[in-house]
Formats: sequence, C-alpha cells, structure tokens
Amino acid sequence: MTARDREGWNTGPYAAAIRTQQGDLSLRDAEGWYLPLDLERWCARADAGDRAVLRRCRGRVVDIGCGAGRLVEALTRRGHTALGIDVCPSAVSTTVCRGGAALRPSVFDPLPDEGGWETALLIDGNIGIGGDPRRLLRRIRGLVHRQGQLLVETAQEDVDERHRVRIHVGRRPVGAFFPWAAVGAAALDRHARASGWTATEL
Repeated sequence: MTARDREGWNTGPYAAAIRTQQGDLSLRDAEGWYLPLDLERWCARADAGDRAVLRRCRGRVVDIGCGAGRLVEALTRRGHTALGIDVCPSAVSTTVCRGGAALRPSVFDPLPDEGGWETALLIDGNIGIGGDPRRLLRRIRGLVHRQGQLLVETAQEDVDERHRVRIHVGRRPVGAFFPWAAVGAAALDRHARASGWTATEL
C-alpha cells in the first residue's frame, strides 16, 4: 500500500467517522461498483457474528485493518494478546482508548514479531486491502508461525474482482483512487492455496 493509497484512510471523512462513530461512507469505482462501510457496526461492541470469529482465534492475534478496534477490545477482554494494525491514526487511537493495542503501519510494512503470531484476522472486507489478494495472503503467511491460522471474511457473492475505488461520503467522492479487491469464498480458496495456505473451514 503506497502513501497515496493510504491517504483516503489517514485523514478526512473516514478518520472523522471513526472518531464520531457515524457516517454514510462507501468505496466506489468509476463503473458503479460500491461497498458500503458499516461504521455503526464497526464502532460498536463485538456482536454475535464477531463472536463466531473470536471463538476460532488461538493464541496471539493480529487484526489487520482493525478499524475502531472492536475485535481487539473483545480479544483482550478474553485474555488474548492482540494487536490491531491500521493506517488510520484515529482507528489506532480509538482502539487504544478501548483498552486494546494498535499500531499504524500498513500490513506491508515491517511489523512486530513477524513469524510469531498464531492467528491473523482479515475481517470487514479487508481481504480487499491493496487490491491483490495473493500478495496480501503471502504477506500474512509470513506474519504467522508455521501452524498459524488466518480467519477471513469474504464477500457473500461468488466474485473475484479488482477495482480502483475512492471513498465516498454519500455519493460525493473524496480523495484519490486506490486499488481494492472483492473476493468470494471460492476465489479465496484458490488464492489461499496459491499463497501457501490450506483451507480447513468454510
């Protein structure tokens, strides 16, 4: 993720929405594809769907694209050592204020304890980060130890798409375009196998 790609997340409406816990934001491309950003849910406490993810976490957990920190908070309360990673400074500060640990580098930057994490998370559509799922999956393969696991939330549809998107407030674009991916379960399985992972549960 380049500095230009991070710009939309670092400042402006997304960072403000994380601070205020509200906002009508989405990712949209020039052809009409869009992905709503569910800020109300992301800023709330972990819900029943999240708890299904939390039950599958083992050991030390790194949450990639942690947003407002609900999963890091919940994991910490459950006794896990958990670290959130997010390029948005207000996401990091919000996570810390909720009692979690968080840092601001991109997942593609050097990170603490590489090769030592037991669980990595890509939730809330974060398989889209960087617009290249195989590159992202290979990078995370290097973050967890040999028996480590990755829990990924995919698109509900059977898709495998690449987009150039911008953050939108309502229908108004803000910031520059950056790459994003939309990946369904079947596509994730293909990309994971090509990136050194073995699927164990759907």
